[in-house]
Amino acid sequence: MKKSKIIPYGRQWIDESDIKEVVRVLKSDWITQGPNIDEFERKIADYSGAKYAVAVSSGTAALHLAYLAAGIGEGDEIITTPLTFAATANMAVKCGAKPIFVDIEESTLNIDFEKIEEKISSKTKAIIGVDFAGQPCDLDKIGKLAKKHNILFIEDAAHALGSEYKGRKVGGIADLTIFSFHPVKLITTGEGGMVLTNSKDFYEKMRIIRHHGAVKRPEIGGWYYDIKDPGFNFRITDLQCALGLSQFKRIRKFIKKRREIVKKYNTAFKNIPQIIIPSEKEYVKSAWHIYPIQFRLEKLKIGRKEIYDLLHENNIKAQVHYLPLHLHPFYKKKFGYKEGDFPVAEKYYKQVLSLPLFPAMAEKDVKTVIKTVKKIINSVKR
Repeated sequence: MKKSKIIPYGRQWIDESDIKEVVRVLKSDWITQGPNIDEFERKIADYSGAKYAVAVSSGTAALHLAYLAAGIGEGDEIITTPLTFAATANMAVKCGAKPIFVDIEESTLNIDFEKIEEKISSKTKAIIGVDFAGQPCDLDKIGKLAKKHNILFIEDAAHALGSEYKGRKVGGIADLTIFSFHPVKLITTGEGGMVLTNSKDFYEKMRIIRHHGAVKRPEIGGWYYDIKDPGFNFRITDLQCALGLSQFKRIRKFIKKRREIVKKYNTAFKNIPQIIIPSEKEYVKSAWHIYPIQFRLEKLKIGRKEIYDLLHENNIKAQVHYLPLHLHPFYKKKFGYKEGDFPVAEKYYKQVLSLPLFPAMAEKDVKTVIKTVKKIINSVKR
């Protein structure tokens, strides 16, 4: 009996042109710190409308670097959403700061702007907006609020390379914006990330921190550098950036394909009472990193876990994005967060699954996902 194909929730799309570029660099004089890094930074900055970009080893390193450049440290607070990957808050904690969470909007799954200002205190250093699933948060309103209180606005756009907000690409709007190039993201460098900014001061700080805090002093000698403040090895490689540059050539194709799949899903599921499809504000254009579908559990005989298990039994590897951060044991114990603190995020978590969505996804696989979801819902609806 032929085994059915496994459909992951996301995956990279590597083609021969990508492989050729990586091989080219392998045969060159540079495989670590070389010319592809500068070119990759310029390409992404220009595409995103930012003046400067600093490429690093991961999206998590990008967050850490942005927080360090922003001066976030011991005793500070940052305001962010509990619905995000752990790194958004983890890196603030590693800088010595306390994450202050704000609940999400039901419609966008992004931080609820109306609830931010009441959480601002004398300790607040920055607001960290997260572009969940690829939909930009309310960049104008958050930016104005941050300026009003003389704090920074940092955009965690790990899901949102290529997304648009009021006709502008994400990347050049907030004080600092981070991207991720993990294999399931819009383009990949294997692991990798980047921080974009319009501030020359932030840019210069980040370049120093990325390379151990070392500052070259050519007036003393070509070999000489010194360190005033220790940094980290956040460096990305020329190999990775060669892959990123090759991938970047197809970013428009990748986003177009993602949006086409989302349209097919939405058309298939929009009139099913047991399902809540994700929405998109009229002034944004999401790059759709993931497709989070919610189930109205009161209309079903089973819970989210059982739906997850049934999909996996049918080789559809759905995923959950994410357990809200305040429910993790560390954040409960360290900061006193508890269940019930952010009811909108908690309700979302209990009823969500991310369905497969990636540019290399075949038409027949999209149809298989739709058919299987409908079949499961019909078998368990009340």
